[in-house]
Amino acid sequence: MTTPDSEGSTSEEPTLTVDELAARAGVTVRTIRFYGTRGLLPPPAIGPRRVGHYGPGHLSRLALIEELQHHGMTLSAIERYLRQLPADLSADDLAIHRALVASWAPEAPEEATRDQLARRAGRALSDEDVDRLAALHALERTDRPDVFRVDPGVLHLGLRLLDVPIDLETILAAHTVVLEHSRSVARELGRLFRDEVWGPEREPESGGGAERVAAKKSLSADMQPLVVQALVIAFQRSMKQELRAWYGMAAD
Repeated sequence: MTTPDSEGSTSEEPTLTVDELAARAGVTVRTIRFYGTRGLLPPPAIGPRRVGHYGPGHLSRLALIEELQHHGMTLSAIERYLRQLPADLSADDLAIHRALVASWAPEAPEEATRDQLARRAGRALSDEDVDRLAALHALERTDRPDVFRVDPGVLHLGLRLLDVPIDLETILAAHTVVLEHSRSVARELGRLFRDEVWGPEREPESGGGAERVAAKKSLSADMQPLVVQALVIAFQRSMKQELRAWYGMAAD
């Protein structure tokens, strides 16, 4: 529910009790209060009889927290993540942010036994193989000896690299180079998206609500494969130029 504020724009009016918020978000009251103590949720507005009331922003923030947890983030990591968000984000802005996370985040981590990993690899995995996959961040050990927490996307690549005749140090060095440069590209693309696509539509005259959220979600989903394809093509062309230059130098 929105009501006009003193400047004529709209503001989100908190109308939900903690029990109503818990029911709407699909979490427990205890979880909401725990998130509040951790700083993951802003405090409620205090009404008559000292009853706290929550608004759409709290509901959207709970949905974002759930999305981040789904992608394997711990509460401490989520806390740091939320601190980086602008303080004036509306419920719609948070919903858009959640849509972006859902579109761009990698597959959620999952658990797999050693036998399941062996079936994926097509052969039994030695302790050295497991150590190699752990070094590549394809998996991490749990408190159960034969159960691992795996990153599905990285695991697929890691399993293919097990039998490649390149030493682990070289692979890790290449991984570091790719990671550093991909972060730089992501930072710049994110800035462009925020300033040129998302930013203008946060202006009052652009409207808001469910239609804006749906449009941003659709746009983000459409952009993801296009950006990935563009990056792959650009990298292939850059590597071709580097190899051509290298062979040219070697021939001299």
